[in-house]
Amino acid sequence: MLQRRLNTLFSSAGIIWLIVVSAGLSLPLAYLDPNEEAAIVAHRGASGYAPENTMAAFELAVQMDADYIELDVRMSKDGELVVLHDETVERTTNGAGNVRDYTLSELKALDAGSFFAPGYAKETIPTLQEVLDRFQGRIGLLIEVKASPSYTGLEDKVVRLFEQYDDRENIVIQSFDAELARAINARLPDIPVGVLISAEQPPLTDAALDDIASYAAYINYNVEQLDAETVKKVHDRNRKVMAWTIRKETDEARMKRLGVDGIITDYPVWGLKAQVERLAAESR
Repeated sequence: MLQRRLNTLFSSAGIIWLIVVSAGLSLPLAYLDPNEEAAIVAHRGASGYAPENTMAAFELAVQMDADYIELDVRMSKDGELVVLHDETVERTTNGAGNVRDYTLSELKALDAGSFFAPGYAKETIPTLQEVLDRFQGRIGLLIEVKASPSYTGLEDKVVRLFEQYDDRENIVIQSFDAELARAINARLPDIPVGVLISAEQPPLTDAALDDIASYAAYINYNVEQLDAETVKKVHDRNRKVMAWTIRKETDEARMKRLGVDGIITDYPVWGLKAQVERLAAESR
């Protein structure tokens, strides 16, 4: 009985509305304009409640009225742009090995949902084009391009794909690779780019911030790195800053107090996590 409840819960993103109602929440939420309040960015989709970087997680983020979905892009063995965070497939699929060693058809054959819950077994790894075709115009897209020395032609692939779309509103491309972000911005100047700053990096000098701000609209920091001074430095350069990755409500509240422009979170709506975990535990 409990297993059926869990499978029903996870078999369709829309079913989670039942849990939302039981939790006393009301959806869709009426978030304020992102220009007035930090934009809510669903990290790898609503990945706290559905398998990350899948269509189910992205659809749930739309239902939860997030302002953007964030997703990760890598390249397959045959040069296709696929949506997957890790360099390898073990953590989120039933496969093994490096993404770059799989063709698109081989990646599509993997189960990309069961790691989260059995009812998501039919979820597959999407391509970036599939995500664009389905979600562009419905929700903002924050697209992280994962650079790698083995990804020959990655910049060209990304640029050529976006050149196919006349509507490029509410798209941001970001990367930890600042030079890749700079190159994409030079070729697609109408799409804002962001540079991700990792916790392992030393603090950026004023000169380094000036350089990034010369082409990047967003300078996005790990939540542990952000303080009032850092936010002010970014805003003084007329640029925006997003905080990643928020998994605690206390961190979200702190980021809002600091005045960040975007909150990248696994939980576009708080309050469901405990119930999801309880159902999962009961099913074991």
